[in-house]
Amino acid sequence: MNKSVATAIDQSLADLVALDRDALVIRWRQEFGHPAPARCRIEILRQIIGWQMQATALGGLSASDRRRLRQITPTGPQMLLSGSRLIRVWQGETHQVTVLEEGFAYAGRNWRSLSAIARAITGTAWSGPVFFGLKA
Repeated sequence: MNKSVATAIDQSLADLVALDRDALVIRWRQEFGHPAPARCRIEILRQIIGWQMQATALGGLSASDRRRLRQITPTGPQMLLSGSRLIRVWQGETHQVTVLEEGFAYAGRNWRSLSAIARAITGTAWSGPVFFGLKA
């Protein structure tokens, strides 16, 4: 990476730190092309946007690194801790699911499976872990 690219990234990240929540929400839409999660903490918004900016400027992970991460990362509901949130944007709408000790909370209801939630969101049969990006 050349010095001017590094300097530009450093400046962009420094500028990001100064943004308030409203400005971060606007920046999120610019970076990702869809609305920011409604209840995402400002620190998390800032970190994710910062990572995306760096990935865009530097090319992100290589294909071999992505493959290696998929191989070593546990997937599926067994890895989810109670209180974790799953966020999925579907047709421009952001959906948040909270992992419970027994099942999941979504849209004011408790659900037994992610697949049932995915079916409710899409109207078709989906694998819930696939729909929420837990499994390729």
